[in-house]
Amino acid sequence: MSLPILKEKNIWGLLTSANWKPFKGEFGFSPYIISTLHVTFIAIVVALPFSLLTSIYLIEYASDKVRNFFAPIVDLLSGIPPVIYGVWGTLTIVPFISENIAPHFVEFSTGYSVLAGGIVLAVMIIPLLISIFNEVFNSIPKEMREASLSLGATKWQTVKQIVLRKSMPGIVAAIVLAISRAFGETIAVLMVCGNIPIIPTSIFDGCYPLPALIANNYGEMLSIPSYESALMMAAFLLFIIIVFFNAVSRLILNRIERRYQV
Repeated sequence: MSLPILKEKNIWGLLTSANWKPFKGEFGFSPYIISTLHVTFIAIVVALPFSLLTSIYLIEYASDKVRNFFAPIVDLLSGIPPVIYGVWGTLTIVPFISENIAPHFVEFSTGYSVLAGGIVLAVMIIPLLISIFNEVFNSIPKEMREASLSLGATKWQTVKQIVLRKSMPGIVAAIVLAISRAFGETIAVLMVCGNIPIIPTSIFDGCYPLPALIANNYGEMLSIPSYESALMMAAFLLFIIIVFFNAVSRLILNRIERRYQV
């Protein structure tokens, strides 16, 4: 389905151009690719530390009562539909950025921005990361923790040198899974990112990720063959980005597994 536009246009021009004027036959994917990468990066930067520290607390420090209280909450958050996160982001995150954060850094921002998309996406993947991290930490034998403590190590030293070290391959795999999901999230990000087809130069600028482009336009522009082909190309690019990222992550994971293998 992407072949018609590839026959008409140069692939390098499609990837590097910022012009998106479908009715003039101009299709530039650069703003959409960069927006996708920016939003996903912010989501991981926000979600990873919080999820990792939360899992460490729940597994290593929290009492059974606290752990049993939060377990169903994490599962509940994982099952909330993305559109609910989008509505929450529109009602809370977007105004907060526009009124409280952006004025300290830029002259004006509507709040519909890269930052809003990243924060909403981060909140969506936090339950996933916490659940996987919990499983990974629980897989570490209790005897290893006890042996470390018996040698005089503190609780935090045991967590840092034993639990995190042995869990590193699982942590990396969890991050890869979360990023893969983040790349494909559509509705929630679409509702808060602004959907402006420009290359964002600031986290307070609007953006337009590839999934949002496909969701916003596919179905109503099928009567224009070149437009349909361009949207198919967008889906193909998203697929290539995810495959490339997972391939690179697999190589990194293999090196980490060899390094931390006991």
